[in-house]
Amino acid sequence: MISINNLTVSYQNKPRILHGLNLEIEEGKIHGIAGLNGSGKTTLLNTLFGLKKPEKGIITSKNCNINKKHISYLTTENYFYPYITGREYLSLFQNELFNTRHWNELFGLPLHQVIDEYSSGMKKKLALMSVLKQNKPIMILDEPFNNLDIETNRTVRTLLLKMKENGKTIIVTSHIIETLTNLCDRIHYLENGRIKFSRDKTEFAAFESELFERIEKKTENIIDRIFC
Repeated sequence: MISINNLTVSYQNKPRILHGLNLEIEEGKIHGIAGLNGSGKTTLLNTLFGLKKPEKGIITSKNCNINKKHISYLTTENYFYPYITGREYLSLFQNELFNTRHWNELFGLPLHQVIDEYSSGMKKKLALMSVLKQNKPIMILDEPFNNLDIETNRTVRTLLLKMKENGKTIIVTSHIIETLTNLCDRIHYLENGRIKFSRDKTEFAAFESELFERIEKKTENIIDRIFC
């Protein structure tokens, strides 16, 4: 179990983002983090990975602090060194058992080309391959389906389910709620810097309806004024 206790995070000269957040993440499952823009999803993931230091709170697994040795992280916007090829980028990550040629049969990338020439979708596939190559027990994926075509979206979903079968713990965000309900074992809803509630598969339909109702109520008055 990954335990997040009383996690509090702020950025300098900005309002606090996470407010004493508590969350239990069962290992060997796929967990979705849902929430509206500004709810703190990316801040939570950055803190889990160690890119952001919390003001208060601890993150542990099996009563030990977790760190980057245990986690691979796909960020929303991926950075690549200029003037290197896809193959050179993948070589930065060590894993002798990773067969690049076999994996690239799934993604179809021109690994001999300089990454600067890649499309957004190709860059996302390359970043995903680097995360998969690291083969760490915990995977954090921030909007992994952005910029991917329908076929690759389905391929990534199948891969994640297979990796769960092999014992990986996967934490994923998506702004498309159906993506999470079709993939995750449990979804945690983040609102105003706190986990408001968590739902498992048996409750996803009710969760989806509740979320859409919240959004519609929030915008209904504004839309009515526009069309007056």
